[in-house]
Amino acid sequence: MKILKIFKETISDGPGIRYSIYIAGCLHACYGCHNLLSWNFKVGKNFDKEYEKKIIFEIKSNSLLNGITFSGGDPMFSASELLPFIRKLKKQTGLNIWLYTGFTIEEIIAKKDSPNKNECSMYKLLLELDTLVDGRFVKELYDPNILYRGSSNQRLIDVKKYFKLIET
Repeated sequence: MKILKIFKETISDGPGIRYSIYIAGCLHACYGCHNLLSWNFKVGKNFDKEYEKKIIFEIKSNSLLNGITFSGGDPMFSASELLPFIRKLKKQTGLNIWLYTGFTIEEIIAKKDSPNKNECSMYKLLLELDTLVDGRFVKELYDPNILYRGSSNQRLIDVKKYFKLIET
């Protein structure tokens, strides 16, 4: 897994001041994507234990942060590598976690029992999130007036509430 970019403080990727981590790599190839470089899985900095420690230190050292956001690319394509990191972040920081993906929540849930390790990890990763911003960017549905999304088909999903609703 490679980290494409980090914003140590941003107000664009969710509510409040957030630490945003952009993961390299995406296979959705959405027409009109604003960041074609993010599609490449080989760009960015290698994510290793040393880089992980640095990121956790930066987050824990900033008392102004309201949460952590993962974007890309599409972090779900690196779910098996990202899952232990997100679990560690939740445990060590207590901050809420947002993740942007081109997959819909229904597509991720359908991968729950996949024999493919990364697809199965997508579902496990979903369970660790507070908010999922789902759906591919659709240029024809672009709307600069909607909060935290690029196109109107994308949804802001409170993951815990979603699972409570589908369980009833």
